Amino acid sequence: MISLIHPNFKALILSKGSSRIPQTSSYLLRRLSTAHHQDAFVTRPLPGPLPIPTPVPPAPPAPPEPFPASPASSPHVSDEFWRPIPQWKDVPLTDFASWRWGVKNVVEANKKTRNKLSEFLYAALPEEVPRTKGLQGLQSRDEFVGDVVSGLKKSAMSVRIMPYALSRINWNDPANDPIFHQFIPLGSIMIKDHPTLKLDSLNERTDSPVPLIVHRYPDKALFLPTSVCPTYCVFCTRSYGIGPSTESITKEPFRGSLERMKGAFEYIDSQEGLHDIVVSGGDSFYLSPDVLELIGDRLIASKNIERFRFATKGLAVAPHRFLDQDDIWTDTLIHISDKAKRAGKHMALHTHFNHPNEISWITEQASRRLLRAGITVRNQTVLLRGINDNVDTMSILIKKLAKMAIQPYYVYQCDMVPKIEHLRTPLQTILEIESQIQGTVAGFYIPKFVVDLPGGGGKRPASLHDSYDRKTGISTFTQPALKGKGRDGKVYKYYDPVA
Repeated sequence: MISLIHPNFKALILSKGSSRIPQTSSYLLRRLSTAHHQDAFVTRPLPGPLPIPTPVPPAPPAPPEPFPASPASSPHVSDEFWRPIPQWKDVPLTDFASWRWGVKNVVEANKKTRNKLSEFLYAALPEEVPRTKGLQGLQSRDEFVGDVVSGLKKSAMSVRIMPYALSRINWNDPANDPIFHQFIPLGSIMIKDHPTLKLDSLNERTDSPVPLIVHRYPDKALFLPTSVCPTYCVFCTRSYGIGPSTESITKEPFRGSLERMKGAFEYIDSQEGLHDIVVSGGDSFYLSPDVLELIGDRLIASKNIERFRFATKGLAVAPHRFLDQDDIWTDTLIHISDKAKRAGKHMALHTHFNHPNEISWITEQASRRLLRAGITVRNQTVLLRGINDNVDTMSILIKKLAKMAIQPYYVYQCDMVPKIEHLRTPLQTILEIESQIQGTVAGFYIPKFVVDLPGGGGKRPASLHDSYDRKTGISTFTQPALKGKGRDGKVYKYYDPVA
Protein backbone atom coordinates (compact mmCIF):
# COMPACT_ATOMS: atom_id res chain seq x y z
CA MET A 1 0.00 0.00 0.00
CA ILE A 2 1.20 3.52 -0.71
CA SER A 3 2.70 4.82 2.50
CA LEU A 4 2.58 8.20 4.21
CA ILE A 5 4.31 10.74 2.03
CA HIS A 6 6.72 13.63 2.34
CA PRO A 7 5.48 16.39 4.69
CA ASN A 8 5.95 19.04 1.99
CA PHE A 9 3.80 17.14 -0.51
CA LYS A 10 0.96 19.65 -0.48
CA ALA A 11 3.31 22.56 -1.11
CA LEU A 12 5.08 20.69 -3.89
CA ILE A 13 1.94 19.76 -5.81
CA LEU A 14 0.24 23.15 -5.58
CA SER A 15 0.73 25.21 -8.72
CA LYS A 16 -0.54 28.39 -10.32
CA GLY A 17 -3.47 26.57 -11.86
CA SER A 18 -4.90 25.39 -8.57
CA SER A 19 -6.89 26.89 -5.77
CA ARG A 20 -6.19 26.47 -2.09
CA ILE A 21 -6.36 22.81 -1.05
CA PRO A 22 -9.18 22.08 1.40
CA GLN A 23 -7.54 21.35 4.71
CA THR A 24 -7.40 17.83 6.03
CA SER A 25 -9.18 16.94 9.26
CA SER A 26 -7.12 15.79 12.19
CA TYR A 27 -8.62 12.32 12.28
CA LEU A 28 -6.30 11.41 9.40
CA LEU A 29 -3.36 11.70 11.76
CA ARG A 30 -4.30 8.26 13.05
CA ARG A 31 -1.99 5.59 11.72
CA LEU A 32 -2.98 2.23 10.39
CA SER A 33 -0.34 -0.42 9.77
CA THR A 34 -1.01 -2.47 6.67
CA ALA A 35 0.90 -5.04 4.65
CA HIS A 36 3.42 -3.63 2.15
CA HIS A 37 3.57 -5.01 -1.38
CA GLN A 38 6.80 -5.11 -3.36
CA ASP A 39 5.30 -3.06 -6.21
CA ALA A 40 3.67 -0.46 -3.96
CA PHE A 41 4.79 3.16 -4.03
CA VAL A 42 7.87 3.65 -1.85
CA THR A 43 8.95 7.15 -0.86
CA ARG A 44 12.13 8.56 0.58
CA PRO A 45 12.51 8.26 4.40
CA LEU A 46 10.23 10.59 6.29
CA PRO A 47 12.12 13.49 7.88
CA GLY A 48 9.35 13.97 10.39
CA PRO A 49 5.59 13.72 10.97
CA LEU A 50 3.10 15.48 8.73
CA PRO A 51 2.35 19.00 10.01
CA ILE A 52 -0.96 19.28 11.80
CA PRO A 53 -3.24 21.61 9.79
CA THR A 54 -6.12 23.58 11.17
CA PRO A 55 -9.07 21.18 11.05
CA VAL A 56 -12.04 21.88 8.82
CA PRO A 57 -15.28 21.21 10.72
CA PRO A 58 -17.16 18.97 8.26
CA ALA A 59 -20.26 17.01 9.00
CA PRO A 60 -19.08 13.73 10.51
CA PRO A 61 -19.04 10.80 8.05
CA ALA A 62 -21.84 8.29 8.34
CA PRO A 63 -20.65 5.56 10.72
CA PRO A 64 -20.75 1.96 9.50
CA GLU A 65 -23.51 -0.26 10.74
CA PRO A 66 -21.98 -2.48 13.42
CA PHE A 67 -21.27 -5.93 12.13
CA PRO A 68 -23.54 -8.54 13.71
CA ALA A 69 -21.75 -10.88 16.08
CA SER A 70 -23.14 -13.86 14.18
CA PRO A 71 -25.29 -14.44 11.10
CA ALA A 72 -28.34 -15.21 13.22
CA SER A 73 -28.20 -11.78 14.87
CA SER A 74 -29.00 -9.85 11.69
CA PRO A 75 -31.79 -10.25 9.14
CA HIS A 76 -29.31 -9.23 6.43
CA VAL A 77 -26.95 -12.14 7.09
CA SER A 78 -27.42 -15.44 5.30
CA ASP A 79 -24.35 -17.45 6.32
CA GLU A 80 -20.73 -17.43 7.33
CA PHE A 81 -19.69 -18.47 3.86
CA TRP A 82 -15.93 -18.56 4.53
CA ARG A 83 -16.13 -21.38 7.08
CA PRO A 84 -16.33 -24.27 4.53
CA ILE A 85 -12.73 -23.44 3.64
CA PRO A 86 -10.82 -25.73 6.05
CA GLN A 87 -8.13 -23.23 7.02
CA TRP A 88 -10.79 -20.64 7.91
CA LYS A 89 -13.40 -22.88 9.52
CA ASP A 90 -12.71 -21.41 12.97
CA VAL A 91 -12.32 -17.79 11.89
CA PRO A 92 -14.97 -15.65 13.62
CA LEU A 93 -16.82 -12.86 11.83
CA THR A 94 -14.89 -10.23 13.77
CA ASP A 95 -11.63 -11.46 12.20
CA PHE A 96 -12.96 -12.16 8.71
CA ALA A 97 -14.52 -8.70 8.61
CA SER A 98 -11.19 -7.05 9.47
CA TRP A 99 -9.26 -5.41 6.64
CA ARG A 100 -6.05 -6.06 8.54
CA TRP A 101 -6.84 -9.78 8.82
CA GLY A 102 -7.68 -9.87 5.11
CA VAL A 103 -4.39 -8.30 4.07
CA LYS A 104 -2.50 -10.67 6.35
CA ASN A 105 -4.23 -13.70 4.78
CA VAL A 106 -4.14 -12.66 1.12
CA VAL A 107 -3.12 -15.56 -1.15
CA GLU A 108 -0.49 -14.78 -3.77
CA ALA A 109 1.35 -16.64 -6.48
CA ASN A 110 4.10 -15.12 -8.56
CA LYS A 111 7.58 -16.19 -9.54
CA LYS A 112 8.67 -15.99 -5.90
CA THR A 113 5.58 -17.09 -3.93
CA ARG A 114 3.92 -19.85 -5.99
CA ASN A 115 3.95 -22.28 -3.05
CA LYS A 116 1.50 -20.12 -1.09
CA LEU A 117 -1.26 -20.67 -3.65
CA SER A 118 -0.46 -24.39 -3.93
CA GLU A 119 -0.69 -24.76 -0.15
CA PHE A 120 -4.07 -23.05 -0.13
CA LEU A 121 -5.39 -25.21 -2.97
CA TYR A 122 -4.32 -28.48 -1.35
CA ALA A 123 -6.06 -27.43 1.88
CA ALA A 124 -9.26 -26.17 0.21
CA LEU A 125 -9.84 -28.82 -2.47
CA PRO A 126 -11.42 -32.27 -1.99
CA GLU A 127 -9.49 -35.27 -3.28
CA GLU A 128 -11.37 -35.15 -6.60
CA VAL A 129 -13.11 -32.32 -8.47
CA PRO A 130 -15.05 -32.17 -11.78
CA ARG A 131 -13.24 -31.30 -14.97
CA THR A 132 -14.13 -28.16 -16.89
CA LYS A 133 -17.51 -28.07 -18.60
CA GLY A 134 -17.49 -30.12 -21.79
CA LEU A 135 -15.15 -32.73 -20.40
CA GLN A 136 -16.56 -35.73 -18.59
CA GLY A 137 -15.46 -37.24 -15.32
CA LEU A 138 -13.40 -36.18 -12.36
CA GLN A 139 -9.79 -35.18 -11.91
CA SER A 140 -7.59 -35.63 -8.88
CA ARG A 141 -6.53 -32.76 -6.69
CA ASP A 142 -2.96 -33.21 -7.94
CA GLU A 143 -4.12 -32.91 -11.56
CA PHE A 144 -6.06 -29.75 -10.83
CA VAL A 145 -3.23 -28.06 -8.95
CA GLY A 146 -0.89 -29.03 -11.78
CA ASP A 147 -3.27 -27.34 -14.21
CA VAL A 148 -3.11 -24.16 -12.13
CA VAL A 149 0.69 -24.26 -12.09
CA SER A 150 0.65 -24.68 -15.87
CA GLY A 151 -1.64 -21.65 -16.15
CA LEU A 152 0.65 -19.54 -13.97
CA LYS A 153 3.58 -20.24 -16.28
CA LYS A 154 1.58 -18.89 -19.25
CA SER A 155 -0.44 -16.13 -17.61
CA ALA A 156 0.16 -12.41 -18.10
CA MET A 157 -0.91 -11.78 -14.50
CA SER A 158 0.34 -13.02 -11.16
CA VAL A 159 -2.24 -14.29 -8.70
CA ARG A 160 -3.26 -12.19 -5.73
CA ILE A 161 -6.64 -12.83 -4.08
CA MET A 162 -8.24 -11.45 -0.95
CA PRO A 163 -9.85 -14.00 1.42
CA TYR A 164 -13.33 -12.63 0.69
CA ALA A 165 -13.02 -13.41 -3.03
CA LEU A 166 -11.57 -16.85 -2.30
CA SER A 167 -14.49 -17.59 0.00
CA ARG A 168 -17.02 -16.91 -2.77
CA ILE A 169 -15.60 -19.75 -4.91
CA ASN A 170 -17.22 -23.20 -4.93
CA TRP A 171 -14.18 -25.32 -4.05
CA ASN A 172 -16.08 -28.53 -4.77
CA ASP A 173 -16.17 -27.52 -8.44
CA PRO A 174 -13.62 -24.73 -9.02
CA ALA A 175 -12.99 -25.59 -12.68
CA ASN A 176 -16.54 -24.45 -13.46
CA ASP A 177 -16.80 -21.61 -10.98
CA PRO A 178 -17.32 -18.09 -12.43
CA ILE A 179 -15.24 -16.38 -9.76
CA PHE A 180 -12.34 -18.83 -9.89
CA HIS A 181 -11.82 -18.22 -13.60
CA GLN A 182 -11.53 -14.46 -13.10
CA PHE A 183 -8.51 -14.72 -10.82
CA ILE A 184 -6.74 -18.07 -11.21
CA PRO A 185 -5.55 -19.37 -14.61
CA LEU A 186 -5.89 -22.96 -15.83
CA GLY A 187 -3.38 -23.97 -18.46
CA SER A 188 -5.67 -26.59 -19.98
CA ILE A 189 -8.28 -24.09 -21.20
CA MET A 190 -5.94 -21.37 -22.47
CA ILE A 191 -5.68 -21.03 -26.24
CA LYS A 192 -3.33 -19.23 -28.60
CA ASP A 193 -3.52 -15.42 -28.61
CA HIS A 194 -5.11 -13.67 -31.57
CA PRO A 195 -2.38 -12.77 -34.11
CA THR A 196 -3.27 -9.04 -34.02
CA LEU A 197 -3.08 -8.80 -30.23
CA LYS A 198 -0.51 -6.68 -28.44
CA LEU A 199 0.38 -6.15 -24.78
CA ASP A 200 -0.85 -2.54 -24.47
CA SER A 201 -3.91 -3.14 -26.61
CA LEU A 202 -5.46 0.29 -25.96
CA ASN A 203 -2.25 2.24 -26.68
CA GLU A 204 -2.36 3.83 -23.23
CA ARG A 205 1.37 4.43 -23.13
CA THR A 206 1.14 6.28 -26.46
CA ASP A 207 -1.50 8.57 -24.94
CA SER A 208 0.58 9.31 -21.84
CA PRO A 209 1.93 12.89 -22.07
CA VAL A 210 3.60 12.69 -18.65
CA PRO A 211 4.17 9.75 -16.27
CA LEU A 212 1.02 8.52 -14.44
CA ILE A 213 -1.38 10.28 -16.86
CA VAL A 214 -3.27 8.83 -19.83
CA HIS A 215 -5.03 11.62 -21.73
CA ARG A 216 -7.08 10.46 -24.73
CA TYR A 217 -10.46 12.19 -24.53
CA PRO A 218 -10.62 16.00 -24.70
CA ASP A 219 -12.19 16.47 -21.25
CA LYS A 220 -11.15 13.32 -19.34
CA ALA A 221 -7.88 11.73 -18.24
CA LEU A 222 -6.68 8.74 -16.26
CA PHE A 223 -4.43 9.24 -13.23
CA LEU A 224 -2.54 6.05 -12.34
CA PRO A 225 -0.68 6.51 -9.03
CA THR A 226 -0.32 2.80 -8.13
CA SER A 227 0.35 -0.56 -9.81
CA VAL A 228 -1.11 -2.67 -7.00
CA CYS A 229 -4.60 -4.18 -6.58
CA PRO A 230 -6.16 -6.10 -3.67
CA THR A 231 -6.96 -8.87 -6.19
CA TYR A 232 -5.53 -9.30 -9.70
CA CYS A 233 -7.85 -10.18 -12.61
CA VAL A 234 -6.40 -12.55 -15.20
CA PHE A 235 -7.95 -10.37 -17.96
CA CYS A 236 -6.43 -7.08 -16.74
CA THR A 237 -6.32 -4.39 -19.43
CA ARG A 238 -3.10 -3.03 -17.95
CA SER A 239 -1.30 -6.35 -17.66
CA TYR A 240 1.68 -4.47 -19.13
CA GLY A 241 2.19 -2.68 -15.81
CA ILE A 242 0.02 -4.15 -13.02
CA GLY A 243 1.41 -6.53 -10.43
CA PRO A 244 4.72 -8.40 -10.38
CA SER A 245 6.34 -9.61 -13.58
CA THR A 246 5.39 -13.10 -14.71
CA GLU A 247 7.29 -15.79 -16.58
CA SER A 248 5.82 -14.48 -19.84
CA ILE A 249 5.79 -10.70 -19.26
CA THR A 250 8.21 -8.22 -17.71
CA LYS A 251 6.12 -5.40 -16.24
CA GLU A 252 6.69 -1.66 -16.33
CA PRO A 253 4.96 -0.48 -13.11
CA PHE A 254 3.71 3.09 -12.80
CA ARG A 255 5.70 3.90 -9.61
CA GLY A 256 3.86 6.96 -8.38
CA SER A 257 6.81 8.82 -6.87
CA LEU A 258 6.50 12.28 -5.36
CA GLU A 259 8.03 13.98 -8.39
CA ARG A 260 5.85 12.03 -10.82
CA MET A 261 2.69 12.93 -8.91
CA LYS A 262 3.74 16.57 -8.87
CA GLY A 263 4.27 16.45 -12.63
CA ALA A 264 0.89 14.77 -13.14
CA PHE A 265 -0.95 17.48 -11.20
CA GLU A 266 0.92 20.23 -13.05
CA TYR A 267 -0.16 18.66 -16.33
CA ILE A 268 -3.79 18.46 -15.17
CA ASP A 269 -3.73 22.16 -14.22
CA SER A 270 -2.25 23.10 -17.59
CA GLN A 271 -5.14 21.59 -19.59
CA GLU A 272 -8.05 24.06 -19.53
CA GLY A 273 -10.35 21.67 -21.38
CA LEU A 274 -9.73 18.81 -18.91
CA HIS A 275 -12.63 18.53 -16.46
CA ASP A 276 -12.81 14.87 -15.38
CA ILE A 277 -10.20 12.64 -13.73
CA VAL A 278 -10.38 8.89 -13.12
CA VAL A 279 -8.02 7.84 -10.30
CA SER A 280 -7.19 4.22 -11.00
CA GLY A 281 -4.09 2.11 -11.43
CA GLY A 282 -3.86 -0.56 -10.07
CA ASP A 283 -6.58 0.10 -7.59
CA SER A 284 -7.25 3.15 -5.45
CA PHE A 285 -7.98 0.72 -2.58
CA TYR A 286 -4.19 0.49 -2.29
CA LEU A 287 -3.70 4.21 -1.75
CA SER A 288 -3.24 4.85 1.95
CA PRO A 289 -5.87 7.16 3.49
CA ASP A 290 -3.56 10.17 3.69
CA VAL A 291 -2.55 9.87 0.02
CA LEU A 292 -6.17 9.25 -0.99
CA GLU A 293 -7.20 12.49 0.68
CA LEU A 294 -4.27 14.47 -0.67
CA ILE A 295 -5.19 13.40 -4.20
CA GLY A 296 -8.82 14.29 -3.55
CA ASP A 297 -7.85 17.67 -2.10
CA ARG A 298 -5.61 18.44 -5.06
CA LEU A 299 -8.34 17.62 -7.59
CA ILE A 300 -10.90 19.67 -5.66
CA ALA A 301 -8.45 22.58 -5.64
CA SER A 302 -7.81 22.40 -9.39
CA LYS A 303 -9.81 25.17 -11.08
CA ASN A 304 -10.53 23.21 -14.27
CA ILE A 305 -11.53 19.88 -12.65
CA GLU A 306 -15.28 19.56 -12.13
CA ARG A 307 -15.58 15.88 -11.21
CA PHE A 308 -13.41 12.89 -10.39
CA ARG A 309 -13.84 9.22 -9.59
CA PHE A 310 -11.85 6.69 -7.60
CA ALA A 311 -11.79 3.31 -9.34
CA THR A 312 -11.62 0.23 -7.13
CA LYS A 313 -12.61 -3.41 -7.24
CA GLY A 314 -12.60 -3.30 -3.45
CA LEU A 315 -16.37 -3.40 -3.10
CA ALA A 316 -16.40 -6.70 -5.02
CA VAL A 317 -13.36 -8.42 -3.49
CA ALA A 318 -13.11 -6.95 0.02
CA PRO A 319 -16.41 -5.20 0.90
CA HIS A 320 -15.85 -5.66 4.63
CA ARG A 321 -13.29 -2.84 4.55
CA PHE A 322 -16.12 -0.35 4.03
CA LEU A 323 -17.56 -1.53 7.38
CA ASP A 324 -14.33 -1.95 9.37
CA GLN A 325 -14.42 0.63 12.16
CA ASP A 326 -10.68 0.13 12.77
CA ASP A 327 -9.81 1.21 9.22
CA ILE A 328 -10.15 4.85 8.08
CA TRP A 329 -10.03 4.42 4.29
CA THR A 330 -13.81 4.68 3.92
CA ASP A 331 -14.03 7.58 6.39
CA THR A 332 -11.47 9.33 4.21
CA LEU A 333 -13.41 8.63 1.01
CA ILE A 334 -16.61 10.03 2.57
CA HIS A 335 -14.72 13.06 3.83
CA ILE A 336 -13.39 13.75 0.29
CA SER A 337 -16.90 13.43 -1.10
CA ASP A 338 -18.25 15.90 1.45
CA LYS A 339 -15.49 18.42 0.66
CA ALA A 340 -16.10 18.04 -3.07
CA LYS A 341 -19.81 18.78 -2.60
CA ARG A 342 -19.05 21.89 -0.56
CA ALA A 343 -16.75 23.03 -3.38
CA GLY A 344 -19.49 22.44 -5.96
CA LYS A 345 -17.73 19.40 -7.44
CA HIS A 346 -18.63 15.74 -7.72
CA MET A 347 -16.76 12.64 -6.54
CA ALA A 348 -17.88 9.09 -7.39
CA LEU A 349 -16.70 5.56 -6.73
CA HIS A 350 -16.40 3.20 -9.70
CA THR A 351 -16.32 -0.49 -8.94
CA HIS A 352 -16.20 -3.79 -10.85
CA PHE A 353 -18.62 -6.70 -10.39
CA ASN A 354 -18.79 -9.38 -13.09
CA HIS A 355 -21.03 -12.04 -11.56
CA PRO A 356 -23.89 -12.17 -9.01
CA ASN A 357 -21.98 -14.70 -6.87
CA GLU A 358 -19.53 -11.97 -5.91
CA ILE A 359 -22.31 -10.26 -3.95
CA SER A 360 -23.01 -11.28 -0.34
CA TRP A 361 -24.77 -9.82 2.68
CA ILE A 362 -21.48 -8.06 3.48
CA THR A 363 -21.59 -6.36 0.08
CA GLU A 364 -25.14 -5.24 0.76
CA GLN A 365 -24.20 -3.69 4.09
CA ALA A 366 -21.13 -2.01 2.58
CA SER A 367 -23.14 -0.49 -0.28
CA ARG A 368 -25.75 0.68 2.22
CA ARG A 369 -23.09 2.61 4.10
CA LEU A 370 -21.97 4.34 0.92
CA LEU A 371 -25.59 5.13 0.05
CA ARG A 372 -26.18 6.66 3.49
CA ALA A 373 -23.07 8.78 3.01
CA GLY A 374 -24.37 10.09 -0.31
CA ILE A 375 -21.62 8.60 -2.46
CA THR A 376 -22.44 7.81 -6.08
CA VAL A 377 -21.32 4.26 -6.95
CA ARG A 378 -21.15 3.01 -10.53
CA ASN A 379 -20.25 -0.45 -11.78
CA GLN A 380 -18.24 -1.55 -14.80
CA THR A 381 -18.58 -5.17 -15.93
CA VAL A 382 -16.41 -7.07 -18.41
CA LEU A 383 -18.18 -9.59 -20.63
CA LEU A 384 -16.41 -12.92 -20.17
CA ARG A 385 -17.02 -16.23 -21.90
CA GLY A 386 -18.40 -18.88 -19.59
CA ILE A 387 -18.76 -16.38 -16.73
CA ASN A 388 -21.46 -13.84 -17.59
CA ASP A 389 -22.03 -14.16 -21.35
CA ASN A 390 -25.74 -14.93 -21.14
CA VAL A 391 -28.87 -12.87 -20.55
CA ASP A 392 -29.91 -14.59 -17.32
CA THR A 393 -26.60 -13.99 -15.51
CA MET A 394 -26.28 -10.42 -16.74
CA SER A 395 -29.89 -9.64 -15.82
CA ILE A 396 -29.49 -11.00 -12.29
CA LEU A 397 -26.27 -9.03 -11.83
CA ILE A 398 -27.86 -5.79 -13.03
CA LYS A 399 -30.87 -6.24 -10.75
CA LYS A 400 -28.70 -7.01 -7.71
CA LEU A 401 -26.60 -3.92 -8.38
CA ALA A 402 -29.72 -1.80 -8.76
CA LYS A 403 -31.07 -3.10 -5.45
CA MET A 404 -27.86 -1.88 -3.78
CA ALA A 405 -28.20 1.55 -5.49
CA ILE A 406 -25.11 0.83 -7.61
CA GLN A 407 -25.49 2.22 -11.12
CA PRO A 408 -24.78 -0.41 -13.83
CA TYR A 409 -22.58 1.89 -15.92
CA TYR A 410 -20.70 -0.09 -18.56
CA VAL A 411 -20.55 -3.64 -19.87
CA TYR A 412 -17.26 -3.91 -21.75
CA GLN A 413 -16.42 -6.22 -24.60
CA CYS A 414 -13.33 -8.02 -23.25
CA ASP A 415 -10.13 -6.31 -24.37
CA MET A 416 -7.65 -8.02 -26.66
CA VAL A 417 -4.95 -8.61 -24.03
CA PRO A 418 -2.53 -11.55 -23.74
CA LYS A 419 -3.37 -15.04 -22.48
CA ILE A 420 -7.14 -14.63 -22.12
CA GLU A 421 -8.38 -15.58 -25.59
CA HIS A 422 -10.48 -18.31 -23.95
CA LEU A 423 -12.43 -15.62 -22.06
CA ARG A 424 -13.24 -13.33 -24.99
CA THR A 425 -16.61 -13.49 -26.76
CA PRO A 426 -17.64 -12.61 -30.33
CA LEU A 427 -19.11 -9.14 -30.80
CA GLN A 428 -22.41 -10.83 -31.60
CA THR A 429 -22.72 -11.96 -27.97
CA ILE A 430 -22.68 -8.44 -26.52
CA LEU A 431 -25.11 -7.25 -29.21
CA GLU A 432 -27.59 -10.03 -28.39
CA ILE A 433 -27.35 -9.50 -24.63
CA GLU A 434 -27.90 -5.75 -25.00
CA SER A 435 -30.94 -6.37 -27.20
CA GLN A 436 -32.52 -8.83 -24.78
CA ILE A 437 -31.74 -6.88 -21.60
CA GLN A 438 -33.74 -3.87 -22.78
CA GLY A 439 -37.03 -3.65 -20.93
CA THR A 440 -36.13 -6.13 -18.17
CA VAL A 441 -35.23 -3.38 -15.68
CA ALA A 442 -35.83 0.36 -15.48
CA GLY A 443 -34.17 2.22 -18.33
CA PHE A 444 -31.87 4.23 -16.06
CA TYR A 445 -30.37 0.95 -14.80
CA ILE A 446 -29.54 -0.35 -18.29
CA PRO A 447 -25.74 -0.20 -18.71
CA LYS A 448 -23.99 0.93 -21.87
CA PHE A 449 -22.59 -2.02 -23.82
CA VAL A 450 -19.29 -0.80 -25.24
CA VAL A 451 -16.08 -1.76 -26.99
CA ASP A 452 -12.87 -0.07 -25.86
CA LEU A 453 -11.40 0.11 -29.34
CA PRO A 454 -7.99 -1.52 -29.89
CA GLY A 455 -5.31 0.95 -30.89
CA GLY A 456 -6.53 3.78 -28.66
CA GLY A 457 -9.91 4.55 -30.20
CA GLY A 458 -11.64 4.88 -26.85
CA LYS A 459 -15.06 3.59 -25.87
CA ARG A 460 -17.74 3.14 -28.51
CA PRO A 461 -21.19 1.54 -28.14
CA ALA A 462 -20.98 -1.97 -29.57
CA SER A 463 -24.16 -1.37 -31.56
CA LEU A 464 -22.54 1.58 -33.38
CA HIS A 465 -20.13 -0.58 -35.34
CA ASP A 466 -19.71 0.56 -38.94
CA SER A 467 -19.48 -3.03 -40.17
CA TYR A 468 -19.38 -6.53 -38.73
CA ASP A 469 -18.54 -9.65 -40.72
CA ARG A 470 -19.43 -12.64 -38.57
CA LYS A 471 -17.56 -14.99 -40.92
CA THR A 472 -14.22 -13.22 -40.56
CA GLY A 473 -15.00 -12.01 -37.03
CA ILE A 474 -13.91 -8.46 -37.90
CA SER A 475 -15.92 -5.44 -36.78
CA THR A 476 -15.02 -1.85 -37.65
CA PHE A 477 -15.67 1.38 -35.76
CA THR A 478 -14.94 5.08 -36.07
CA GLN A 479 -14.62 7.51 -33.19
CA PRO A 480 -15.82 11.04 -34.01
CA ALA A 481 -14.88 12.37 -30.55
CA LEU A 482 -11.15 11.91 -31.08
CA LYS A 483 -9.22 14.38 -33.21
CA GLY A 484 -5.57 14.80 -34.11
CA LYS A 485 -2.68 12.33 -33.92
CA GLY A 486 -3.97 10.73 -37.13
CA ARG A 487 -7.34 9.86 -35.58
CA ASP A 488 -9.63 11.96 -37.76
CA GLY A 489 -11.74 9.41 -39.63
CA LYS A 490 -9.54 6.52 -38.53
CA VAL A 491 -11.10 3.06 -38.74
CA TYR A 492 -10.56 0.84 -35.70
CA LYS A 493 -10.93 -2.94 -35.84
CA TYR A 494 -12.02 -5.40 -33.18
CA TYR A 495 -11.46 -9.10 -33.81
CA ASP A 496 -13.62 -11.94 -32.51
CA PRO A 497 -11.68 -14.67 -30.65
CA VAL A 498 -9.89 -17.27 -32.77
CA ALA A 499 -12.05 -20.09 -31.41
